[in-house]
Amino acid sequence: MVGNRAVAYMGPGKVEIQDTDYPTLELRDGPGVNPANVGRKTPHGVILKCVATNICGSDQHMVRGRTTAPEGLVLGHEITGEVVEKGPDVEFIQVGDVCSVPFNISCGRCRNCKEGRTGICLNVNPDRPGSAYGYVDMGGWIGGQAQYVMVPYADWNLLKFPDRDQAMEKILDLAMLSDIFPTGYHGCVTAGVTTGSTVYIAGAGPVGLAAATSAFLLGAAVVIIGDLNEERLAKARSFGCETVNISEGEPQDQIEQILGVPEVDCAVDAVGFEARGHGREADVERPATVLNSLMTIARAGGAIGIPGLYVTGDPGAQDEAAKEGSLSLRLGLGWAKSHAFYTGQCPVMRYNRQLMMAILHDRVSIAKNVDATPIPLERAPQGYAEFDQGAARKYVLDPHGLISSPR
Repeated sequence: MVGNRAVAYMGPGKVEIQDTDYPTLELRDGPGVNPANVGRKTPHGVILKCVATNICGSDQHMVRGRTTAPEGLVLGHEITGEVVEKGPDVEFIQVGDVCSVPFNISCGRCRNCKEGRTGICLNVNPDRPGSAYGYVDMGGWIGGQAQYVMVPYADWNLLKFPDRDQAMEKILDLAMLSDIFPTGYHGCVTAGVTTGSTVYIAGAGPVGLAAATSAFLLGAAVVIIGDLNEERLAKARSFGCETVNISEGEPQDQIEQILGVPEVDCAVDAVGFEARGHGREADVERPATVLNSLMTIARAGGAIGIPGLYVTGDPGAQDEAAKEGSLSLRLGLGWAKSHAFYTGQCPVMRYNRQLMMAILHDRVSIAKNVDATPIPLERAPQGYAEFDQGAARKYVLDPHGLISSPR
């Protein structure tokens, strides 16, 4: 009998590698599994051998204890894998296919899925619209930071790579299709980035760097990225971004030095609810800082894309309002400037095929820009610790030793 090993959240600041059950085509009880989903059969699903499974900043929020995630939850929503078993209702995906898995779990049948809004599928999470693998309050679908994982609605959810050998040559780039590349791209599209745009992106973590990469792909004239971490800012500069160190003061002042005016056409929040203040408050958590600053920076009539994560429950927040996701926003400023705000999960399937083609035909080097770094599954705790300390890398777990190191 084939076994399985997986990365599990074991309390604030702690993850460990556990021996766990090999997945089946049924959702079984376990940490974080919604009781209404226990016993849910998935004849439309497949079992994947995980080729690459990434550590995400969203996972890090849970590991820091900033959500209500239960101990024992198997982590991982950024999955790329090979099909090793398929259910009787799977018609088009075949054993041996290498595929990208959108982090959104969606049924393909409900109203929202049919409208392309796969981040808020109505049928996969009994508590609320939207679901993801290995994530708190998302229905309890088992995470993919593991050797093997089950993916439901496979014909709908999986993006098959056209050629296996070509895919394995570019696997570090293609591994970014499950989440951060489409998420960064979505942030830019919803912010209105187009040919000649000036763009400000808050946050130089992997999603921010993916957004910057996307902005250039969309034709932006100037991409400015702001962060506290100088190593991450250096990574942004390595592929043509202008940078702002927000520990030195308000970003609009530094933006004016770059552009001659203190505003941009388009703004993207790639930070989310663990934002810190600017200038002298750079070491203090201020969860509304980014959103409020983007309303100042974005031109009147502009849009703000918000791929950064905000939550409804944050037990580690510094005030009672923030613990339930209530922030002190300058909404009047955004209203006065006629800003558009775009929030929520990126609907990955809206973009992943096009971005796959850009990767396969050498139009973009996303793995290089985010410094995708493969590590064995057993080193996941070290990867989480280094990422938490601000490492300017995107850690890619390699459960079966199938990934070649980047050239």
